Amino acid sequence: MLDRKREKKVGIIILGIFFFFLSSFFIAPLTVEKNTIPPLSGRANAFDYVTNQSWGNQNHADDAKIGHNQSEYGLFSWSDINFYAAFTYAFGDFNCHQKFQRSWEINGNQMPVCVRDIGIFFGLVIGSLLFYLKGFNRWTIKDTMLSIFPDKYLTKIYQQNKRWQSVLLLSFFSIVPLVFDGFLQLLTPYESTSIMRLVTGLPFGFIIGLYLCSSFSARPNAFTGDASLVRLPGGARFAQLSTQDQ
Repeated sequence: MLDRKREKKVGIIILGIFFFFLSSFFIAPLTVEKNTIPPLSGRANAFDYVTNQSWGNQNHADDAKIGHNQSEYGLFSWSDINFYAAFTYAFGDFNCHQKFQRSWEINGNQMPVCVRDIGIFFGLVIGSLLFYLKGFNRWTIKDTMLSIFPDKYLTKIYQQNKRWQSVLLLSFFSIVPLVFDGFLQLLTPYESTSIMRLVTGLPFGFIIGLYLCSSFSARPNAFTGDASLVRLPGGARFAQLSTQDQ
């Protein structure tokens, strides 16, 4: 029986963090009075709605690439609402553009982050949950990432030593849909739908959550320095290269 104490601990901590934020995105709009949060349009990686004098509350052109004439929609300052909601909206303010056209509304209040970020955090929760349930330390990060899949599907991959290729392929199919959809919006008149943003954000979040859990769980010292003790699919074993082979 494999000892998964550390893997489960890592998984539950990371899962708890991501689940807290994901649930807060839905709960925070309910903790303030209805119609308190107006349509927003800010910048990513910047605080735009700290006070009524902040960048987001200035009168930008409605046809600008970022921002809009906030006075037409109503001023908003997250420092004026309750602490829990303020923390959640501050997180969204800094990490998300918060464009109202790409965001959902709850209780007459715009949510703290856009639909794409909702999808990403759903994926983060799923990735960390699967690792909590299935993942275990296999010496390297890539092998630890693959550990969430049943061994019967990994046998040929390990027998042919296609581990790197498998992880790269998994990452490719997780990241490319989001990148493609995002750049298509940026470079063409195409405007993605809420469902498409949710669907493309989810696999991106999944691979990030899986990577984070794996990077904190992969520990060579758990095998007393002997890589041959790692249990791999298909009876495969790590082998230390001799000086002559190197």
